[in-house]
Amino acid sequence: MVIKNVSLETVCGVTSKIPDNRLPEIAFAGKSNVGKSSLINALMNRKALARTSEKPGKTQTINFYNINDAMYLVDLPGYGFARAPEAERVKWGKMIENYLHKSRQLKAVFLLVDIRHKPSANDKMMYEWIVHQGYRPIIIATKLDKLKKSQVPGHLAEIKNGLGMQDADLLLPFSALNKQGRDEIWQTMDRLL
Repeated sequence: MVIKNVSLETVCGVTSKIPDNRLPEIAFAGKSNVGKSSLINALMNRKALARTSEKPGKTQTINFYNINDAMYLVDLPGYGFARAPEAERVKWGKMIENYLHKSRQLKAVFLLVDIRHKPSANDKMMYEWIVHQGYRPIIIATKLDKLKKSQVPGHLAEIKNGLGMQDADLLLPFSALNKQGRDEIWQTMDRLL
């Protein structure tokens, strides 16, 4: 997709109402610091549209990025080890669940996992929850550039097994650093839309 214009159109906090958008939405979920904002920046060929940080938990809102007035990329808050009080993390979880359950335009959920590690209990729970909501999650294995090429197949197999993926599920390796996998992600989104 050629990105002609992109903007952060809507930001939803824990007390915000989910917008009733008219354009299709693609959501990105994953634990804190897995690279959701970096992926969105790479997909849009922008360096700092979505805020990134070394510290987990930078994204604490649901951010709707309008792409070419044709679709939304939706950056969800990370789950897991964010440095925030437990009560705050519970609110984020409910906010994510509310969005995934109520959005009328949500076409797909991409679940990001760190290729270097086996999926966590939270990753598995999110995968199962997405399936339970009637979606087939597309898995993006981030931080591909952190592994040697020879290590990649074994790590991808660990992710498939750890999540209990079905044969038809997509698993796309991705590097925000060198944008490897970017075209495959766009092709997948184009097919979904």
